[in-house]
Amino acid sequence: MGEQSGVSRRSMLRGAAIAGVGLAATAGVAEADTAAAPAARGKSMIGVPFEGVANPRFGIIGLGNRGGGMLPLLLAVPGAKVTALCDIRPEFAQAAAKVVTDAGQPAPAVYTNGDEDFRNLVERDDVDFVYVATPWEWHTPMALAAMRAGKHVGVECPIGLTLKDLWDLVDTSERTRRHCIQLENCCYGQNEMRALRMAHEGLFGELLHGSGAYLHDLRELLFSKTYYEDQWRRKFHTTTNGDLYPTHGLGPVAAYMDLNRGDRFVRMTSMSTPALGLAEYRAANMPPGDPTWQEDYANGDVTMSLIQTARGRVIHIVHGVSNPHPYSRLNHLAGTKGVFEDYPPRIYLEPAQSNDEWGSFDAYADHDHWLWTDVGPGPGGHGGMDYIMLWRLVQTLQLGLPPDIDVYDSAAWNAPYPLSVLSVKGKSKSVEFPDFTRGRWKTPHPGTDSEKPA
Repeated sequence: MGEQSGVSRRSMLRGAAIAGVGLAATAGVAEADTAAAPAARGKSMIGVPFEGVANPRFGIIGLGNRGGGMLPLLLAVPGAKVTALCDIRPEFAQAAAKVVTDAGQPAPAVYTNGDEDFRNLVERDDVDFVYVATPWEWHTPMALAAMRAGKHVGVECPIGLTLKDLWDLVDTSERTRRHCIQLENCCYGQNEMRALRMAHEGLFGELLHGSGAYLHDLRELLFSKTYYEDQWRRKFHTTTNGDLYPTHGLGPVAAYMDLNRGDRFVRMTSMSTPALGLAEYRAANMPPGDPTWQEDYANGDVTMSLIQTARGRVIHIVHGVSNPHPYSRLNHLAGTKGVFEDYPPRIYLEPAQSNDEWGSFDAYADHDHWLWTDVGPGPGGHGGMDYIMLWRLVQTLQLGLPPDIDVYDSAAWNAPYPLSVLSVKGKSKSVEFPDFTRGRWKTPHPGTDSEKPA
């Protein structure tokens, strides 16, 4: 695509798309009305297994920082095949194709003919599962296209940006009988899975509250000219005031509390701080005349939200990427018998602790999930959670098991994005959570605390 005045057509289209997302997410009553469940057009996907295929074939859309990084991990999973690749940058796709052939697999089909060429990938007969790792505004359209083409699909965070997006994904999954999965790697971390097992074994007693966050200083990356294609991620900070990235912190806590398996989110309230950090960083680091000086930042530096569940539990989630802060996802869980906190990991459980001093989380290593004791971190990726997530996905595809994270989990974990925007705009008003299960949230079914297959 050609460029005019230093601005690419793709950049202009992306800016318009993100602006549209921002308007949709702040459309007040019109957006809030979609919290009500639309009429079901298919049967529930709760507990529905994959078909079972010995060598699941993957098509990957988006081969930048995330997609390109996950490709060698996927190729390391026994039985996984990569048959098709797509990226708007031919050099990225060709480099990824070489990674596939260097791993001893046949050359994959490559799609690089513009923004819509992914539609040709999803139609291929030799693709069983589509992996989406593109800028956020493309996630829902690509997932919908994959399911409509008869493919299961997994999407990097976030899976959708508006309540309408999330309902469209649920409806399409039910109608097409294809799974749509939030690829939430943080649910597969060793600490998260150990705490999950301990919670389900009753060591924390009755669960009361938890916390999750995405606290990650992204200022340098947000202003990088090369890290995010067309600097797409910073654009969201110019249009939207709310929690832009809830699932890393919320997904593990939702798993601890068996959300959609006996409990559900019912209401939420959010507050945002002033938006100061990105402007201060720009003043200190960007030269006069840089295009970023034309931007106004809308997203508060920190958004804090409280979610209450049907059983009365409370979850605290936080988003902050615009200020100095060591990386943290909080990862906190408390019940009537004790509490776990991460960063650094520590625990206080009765009767093991009784002196108001934290105990070592290492002392509970015998509660590690079987994925960590039997499979382990493999070639890595965020300490091994990336590989574990991919390994388990391939296993469920091979053995014909239900996915650990289904479309209802995926929609619920992403709903705080648009709901936080509505709450902040309404001066921290309480907003109701949609029930994406349409009343089936008490139905027992597998989750990330999976049993080891025979």
